[in-house]
Formats: sequence, C-alpha cells, structure tokens
Amino acid sequence: MNKRIAVMDLGTNTFHLLITEGSIADHVVLEHEHIAVKLGEGGINKGTIQPEAFARGLSTMQQFKKLIDKHQVDHVRAIATSALRNAGNGHDFIQQVKGITGIHIEIIDGDTEAGLIYEGIKASGCLSANNTLIMDIGGGSVEFILGNNNGITWKQSFEIGAARLMDKFHQTDPIPQASIVDLNNYLDDNLEPLFQAAEHLKVNKLIGSSGAFETFTALIEKPKNPNFKLKDVRNYDFDYEYLTKVTDDIISSSHDERATNPAINPVRVDMIVVASLITRFVMRRLDIHDVAMSTYSLKEGVLAQELAN
Repeated sequence: MNKRIAVMDLGTNTFHLLITEGSIADHVVLEHEHIAVKLGEGGINKGTIQPEAFARGLSTMQQFKKLIDKHQVDHVRAIATSALRNAGNGHDFIQQVKGITGIHIEIIDGDTEAGLIYEGIKASGCLSANNTLIMDIGGGSVEFILGNNNGITWKQSFEIGAARLMDKFHQTDPIPQASIVDLNNYLDDNLEPLFQAAEHLKVNKLIGSSGAFETFTALIEKPKNPNFKLKDVRNYDFDYEYLTKVTDDIISSSHDERATNPAINPVRVDMIVVASLITRFVMRRLDIHDVAMSTYSLKEGVLAQELAN
C-alpha cells in the first residue's frame, strides 16, 4: 500500500516541507515548500533564537500542519539541525510547536545529519564507485562526507555554517580582502579533520548538496536559458571555469547587485558570499576540479529511510 509521508527539514535559514506518496521505487511529490524562516537571524552565534525568528518559525510550522492535514499524510518526520540543537531556547520552540500543531520535532546531532545527507545524495543517483566528497552548506553547520555509492568512509559536521561565518567575517559589503584572508585562515584551522581524512584517499569529485550549489547552477544556466527551472533538475555537473567565474562575481558583488539578480534566492542574497568562499577554499585546498550539484539533501535522505521501512 502507498504511504503518504511528510518530511520537514527545519534548518537555520529555511524550513523545508516535502510530502510524497508511493514506494521507494516509485513515488510522486505532492508538496515541496521552502520558507525563509531565518531562525538564526540576530542570534546564531549567541546561542538563542530571537523573538521575531521564533514567531516566524511557529507561523511556518502552522502552515506546514495545514498542508499535512490537507494531504491526509500517514506519517510525519520533522528534523531539526544546528540552530535548534544549539539554541538555549530551542527546547521551548519544540514544546510550543508540539502544543500548537501536534508535530513532534526530533533534534539530530551533526553526525546523524551528515549520514542522512549522504542517503539523500545516494538516492539522487549521482554517486559512483569513485571516492567523492559531499558538502552541505547550511546556515548553522557544514557537513562533509567522504564515500561512494557503496558507503561512507568518513563524515563530520562542523559548526561553521554560512550564517555563523557571515556574522563573524562579512560585516562590510562587498566583503573586504582582509576579511577573506581571515575567513580562509579560520577554515584552515577548523577543517583540519577533513584534510586529514582526505589525505590518504584519492578524492577527485565534490558534490554540493542543494542550497548554495543550486544558486551557482541557476546563475550559470539562467542567462543561457531564461526558462531554466531548478525543480526540473536532480543532478548537475559544473564546468569548472564557469563555476570559478560565477563564484568570483558573487564574492566581489554588492548586496544590491545580488538582491536584483533573479537567479539568487532572496534567502541566500547575503550568505551566498561566504558559501562561495567556503566552496572555493575546499576546491583549492583539496585540488578538486570536478564539481557537481544535487538538489537532494537531508529531507530526501529521511524520505529514503522512511520508504525503506
């Protein structure tokens, strides 16, 4: 019998809702919502959810509940990541959501998050037998997974997400060269476990999980094809030179230039700068020239897990 499943990924910047019907081999998407809640706004490095963000989160969960009821969903999973697991008032938020909507939110640790992202990327069909680095740039954390279609070799979550880095390093726009140097030094210090894990593996490919990598894709494809739609894409292989130019342009751009670019999702207008810098840093540090994007991520990993049960 076909199950209707709702999966929510409650991130630092965006709350996602995915409702599907069907089996693991054949399912249809009934609803796919992205709401820019910006849960970490104003408090991401202070360990608290600010009142305005708290209210936006509650309102979004009420919207999601209406959609879940509308589709008569059989099973619901709501997963919370960096912002809620680190906020002092994260538990209050979870209790209020439960009281208002009846939805139970699970807080997962970074290691579990990385594992679910891997399952999502694997479900997209873009992994091979070759060693690959998967990177998921969230607002609160960044997950790195080394592995292939046979399994995970190494994984780790780092609390260096785009909202945190923007708060620390991107106070002036365009971002000054001195801030870029400071950011790169910070990444060099904080990502040492990744460099050690990759040292003895031949890693030739980087796969970026949704988010910023969707923006890079849109910035490359929309000028060539105004009818380009990300929803029609599951996986995308970048031309290295195009990706380098697009990220260069983002890093040197002003807020107004990014805000008026229709290829940039409004929620990413500012955080796309540090996301570009992280991407370029990792590509350069690990000498990777083969880069791809998958629109699948954590929520598709949770869905794959649910459909397999």
